[in-house]
Amino acid sequence: MKIKAVVLGALLALALLLTMAAMAKTGSGKAKDKDKDRDSPAATAGTHNAQDDTMRLAGEKRFHSNCARCHVSPPKFSPRMMGTIVRHMRVRSAITEEDARLILHYMSQ
Repeated sequence: MKIKAVVLGALLALALLLTMAAMAKTGSGKAKDKDKDRDSPAATAGTHNAQDDTMRLAGEKRFHSNCARCHVSPPKFSPRMMGTIVRHMRVRSAITEEDARLILHYMSQ
């Protein structure tokens, strides 16, 4: 019974990711333009520093130790959408708040 619940949870998470990927491809141009402006090299050049690199590397390690058992790295989503995904998976798994924060930072880069 417990195995069925885990498999069902994994399938639901996969369905959520696939649905969100489809939504991202067909999303409105306004949302894409906002993300494009924010992620442009000119916008990120001033905010990139050693702490960002450290957090990204820590987030990558946490992703591989917590998430990569069941998931491959999903395509890039907006930080808002990725926040929703990380919060959902934190509820469904045993990820600490710090791990979730670092994973979100890694996945949003």
